[in-house]
Amino acid sequence: MTIKSVLERNGATTELDGIATDIGLLILRVVFGGLLAAHGAQKLFGWWGGPGLQANADSFEQMGYNPGKLFGTLAGLTELGGGLLLLLGLLTPLAGAVVVGTMINAINVTWSGGLLGGWEMGLLFAVVGAALPFTGPGKFSLDAGRPWGRHGFVWGVGALVVAVVAGVLTLILKWVL
Repeated sequence: MTIKSVLERNGATTELDGIATDIGLLILRVVFGGLLAAHGAQKLFGWWGGPGLQANADSFEQMGYNPGKLFGTLAGLTELGGGLLLLLGLLTPLAGAVVVGTMINAINVTWSGGLLGGWEMGLLFAVVGAALPFTGPGKFSLDAGRPWGRHGFVWGVGALVVAVVAGVLTLILKWVL
């Protein structure tokens, strides 16, 4: 008798399979959200070898985002805030929209480098940010079972629309200011 056969006989594999999706979403959210938040903290505070606010502002000015302090701070805040919201599984559609909108601008900046070695990281972050509003954050999140917790087709599409509008408006402001 194997462990699997005992679990199957008692109906436990079905329950474990259901939890597996939530564990997968938890791992994805914590690692992805943590990494994105760390990028934001690098920009804002200089943590983990990051540039800090002033050097980040100077970098944004060089990329054509003027005033650099405004755009650099906005990028740091969206990465930090969006990353922490996803890590916690809180306000997931909004967090996904924040991430995708930010990554639209990151992809724009790195576009000339081509996909590999250029904008692949921005694309990867955007894809995760776009997927989570559709799937939801899973049971192991602050959204789970709460009245404000939302996910699904309508919320995923809504998050993408908000993200594209915010990302494009930021690009327009970059070119206008």
